[in-house]
Amino acid sequence: MPLYEHVFIARHDISAQQMEALTESFTGVLKENGGKVRNTEYWGLKNLAYRIKKNRKAHYGYLQLDTPHAALAEMERQMTLNNDVLRFMSIRVDKHEEGPSVMMRKSDRDDRKTRHGGGGRFGGGGRDGGSRGGPREDRRPPRSDTSNSGRDQS
Repeated sequence: MPLYEHVFIARHDISAQQMEALTESFTGVLKENGGKVRNTEYWGLKNLAYRIKKNRKAHYGYLQLDTPHAALAEMERQMTLNNDVLRFMSIRVDKHEEGPSVMMRKSDRDDRKTRHGGGGRFGGGGRDGGSRGGPREDRRPPRSDTSNSGRDQS
């Protein structure tokens, strides 16, 4: 059977238990149609890059599936009918990764902070060592004291 990875996002105002119930209902639809769910993960409540149906945050769910296409199509049809599901995406893969998904690996996120300086957006670690330039007088050419230098006084 084909292997799929499926991610769906649900409205922010449902609870984590309701999100778990949604996941169980969708896995039930797959099992009724001859599919199998290898792994499920709840990625949590995260900020969206842009508003989707007036929502700024959403719950993310992840499923690793071993299912025929007809079962996947039925699950996706059920998701379009459910008002709590904002978006979903299924991708066919050659094989599933072992262990937790990339989103669940905490060590990768910690390594990334230390590798890139971890100074935040503007907190140093840049090419110039976090310096934003000296005082304004150092960057300007000196100003002459005479106000009319170079003009004829006729």
